[in-house]
Amino acid sequence: MQLDVGTWFAAFIDWSLATFGWFFDAVSWLVSLLVGNVEGVLVGLHPILIIAVLAGAAAFLTRSLGLTIFSALAFLLIVSMGLWVESMSTLAVVLVSVVFSLAIGVPLGIWAALNGTVSAVARPVLDLMQAMPVFVYLIPAVFFFGVGMVPGIAATIIFSIPPAVRLTELGIRKLDVELLEAATAFGAKKGLILKDVQLPLAFPSIMAGVNQVIMLALSMVVVAGLVGAGGLGGVVVEGVAQLDTARGFEGGLAVVILAIYLDRVTSGARSLGEVLRSRRIRKEQRTAIKAPAPAAAV
Repeated sequence: MQLDVGTWFAAFIDWSLATFGWFFDAVSWLVSLLVGNVEGVLVGLHPILIIAVLAGAAAFLTRSLGLTIFSALAFLLIVSMGLWVESMSTLAVVLVSVVFSLAIGVPLGIWAALNGTVSAVARPVLDLMQAMPVFVYLIPAVFFFGVGMVPGIAATIIFSIPPAVRLTELGIRKLDVELLEAATAFGAKKGLILKDVQLPLAFPSIMAGVNQVIMLALSMVVVAGLVGAGGLGGVVVEGVAQLDTARGFEGGLAVVILAIYLDRVTSGARSLGEVLRSRRIRKEQRTAIKAPAPAAAV
């Protein structure tokens, strides 16, 4: 007995397009609008100004002089290679994809951490999503959105969601039970505990998820270039197709520069959250010490 799974899949794609075509058109319009606006800002402003902003963000979030200098020199190298527009196009795609992935993945991770049933259902789905070959994501994306930037972004979003879900759930689940019991004993509601206790303490793990989402999104850049997503992925694909080693190497080098920058900056943001939380705790402790003691009753 032979199961014709491919025919079933094709029938499902046709049914989805006929039934939810308006939805895919709306998603395509929204994604194109967002990426176009972000890319317009990044490309429209002078490269020196954008480089100054990126280097300033690296300095603020990582407090590393070496990384700040590296960021400035690396992006100046991209300008000198003539790949500034393609790099900013790729950065815009990555930023929009990461925002959508986090908007889906972090709430799902919170829900899974608070609900055992959701966690049990989500676990095999996430396993399947992470085990799926990268190119497989492009097949339904192209069917639903055609060829171009949008299917590349759609495949990137789906491919990048699992670490956001897993690390958010892990960050909340690994918290000390005694802290939650103490908060409950003081009469705090579940929503307040989540906002003021669980999420702040799980922030490092959530930021680790953000880091992984960004890295996975960048790893899809070259693959998305196969379906016309453009940017640096298009440069690399063009270099391979035309056997242009120099152009392909320059495109790959620009991707590596973006990956290093985003990886270090998000890692710095994770440690910055811990520093700010420690400062807030020390400030609250100093305020409590300086507060006048209540007058004794006569």
